[in-house]
Amino acid sequence: MYCVRNITEDLYWVGGNDHRLNLFENIHPISQGVSYNSYLLLDEKTVLFDTVDWSICRQFLENIKAVLGDRSLDYMVINHMEPDHAACIEEIILRYPQVKIICTEKAALLMHQFGFDIDGKLIEVKEGDTRSFGHHEVAFVAAPMIHWPEAMVTYDTTNGVLFSADAFGSFGALDGKLFNDEVNFDRDWLDEARRYYTNIVGKYGPHVQALLKKAGTIAIKIICPLHGPVWRNDFGYLLDKYDKWSRYEPEEKGVMIVYGTMYGNTEAAANDLATRLVKKGMTNVVMYDVSKTHVSYLISETFKYSHVVLASVTYNLKIYPPMLDYIMDMKALNLQKRTFTLIENGSWAPQAGKLLRELLEDMKEMTILDNELTLNSSMKEGDGDSMDTIAESIIESMK
Repeated sequence: MYCVRNITEDLYWVGGNDHRLNLFENIHPISQGVSYNSYLLLDEKTVLFDTVDWSICRQFLENIKAVLGDRSLDYMVINHMEPDHAACIEEIILRYPQVKIICTEKAALLMHQFGFDIDGKLIEVKEGDTRSFGHHEVAFVAAPMIHWPEAMVTYDTTNGVLFSADAFGSFGALDGKLFNDEVNFDRDWLDEARRYYTNIVGKYGPHVQALLKKAGTIAIKIICPLHGPVWRNDFGYLLDKYDKWSRYEPEEKGVMIVYGTMYGNTEAAANDLATRLVKKGMTNVVMYDVSKTHVSYLISETFKYSHVVLASVTYNLKIYPPMLDYIMDMKALNLQKRTFTLIENGSWAPQAGKLLRELLEDMKEMTILDNELTLNSSMKEGDGDSMDTIAESIIESMK
């Protein structure tokens, strides 16, 4: 049974949702599923914008058939070659052998690498090229490293639709909804949109900034991403988030306490600090156990908050392994412009604080407050003044 929705009079969403997949890219948990968006334009020529992941290919093909009816498929525009969007290219070719594929030169190279039989079907385009499909004329805009080097976006100059590839996407299945104004995005989608951006695209902030500058020169009326809701209003909200994330500016002034604890003593110290912060008026405080929280959530929250407290035990004279994994992900994703406080714990040779400082100092524009605290096995009553000083220094640094 097909499942399609109109975006405009002649543009259709023909994608699908996946609730079976547990890990996106076999890394990131997606407890709320994920959508794979594909779009079909019925003009004098028919045009498919991207395909979908293999997991929903059957639904996808039924959707296309329902929209096309007796018409053939003339063109397939491939904005992004990652397999969650390009896996079904050959299935389309098998059913519509006359189809021509429009893509960048690097996308064509990747199609050959994936073993697709595309000889004689390719139309390679570059930045600034245009193409008419009848009433609709589109322009192709390079979008390298968002988040693969071959990526582009396609702008329909006729109706203002931007096919934005992986930009402006989100984890989460649509479940019958399609547009941003059909959901409470700030309540139900923002956290997953941030987690998607920060973990998938977050490393490439300068490239996102370059795309945002290009987007600012065109009149966008609808944004059609490859995951998540289609945007038809409130663009300022979405663009503001992307601007902050891609400049690595925190969304909120707040304190994120991430603790690595083996037997609960470091957790108790983290709780003590959280309590002191709240009593002093800083109520925007969140806490995460680094061993129990998937690192994709930690990264997303680190992009959100201005201040981060790292409270870690020493493990084999090194940083507690889950804490180290978190820091290395932070570094790999180019996070910057955060203020850190360090708390270390150790029973005979505390080392975590010094090692954490060395890693953070190797990152861009990180501030590390001086009031580092060393605990010996557990927090004692005599550590209270030091913890109070830490709380006050965090609050003072926000002014």
